Amino acid sequence: MELPGLIRDIFLDFLGLSLILGGVGVVLLANPIYSALSLELVFVCISLFDILSNSHFVAAAQLLIYVGVINVLIIFVVILING
Repeated sequence: MELPGLIRDIFLDFLGLSLILGGVGVVLLANPIYSALSLELVFVCISLFDILSNSHFVAAAQLLIYVGVINVLIIFVVILING
């Protein structure tokens, strides 16, 4: 994906800020479900960075594997907390 310079810079800044906030959320949030959702945000931002660097296969693999695993983790946490 080739974007013009200014749009790419704005998008990179937004992704970087989202990545930092998601990482802080993983560490600071006490609720395991919210922490897992923040980890999901981090993985999505990393895959978007890969798309910007024209690594489309790596981005798709990260989305399918990591984000899918985090969704399963959220389901298990909900089951364990409610049990």
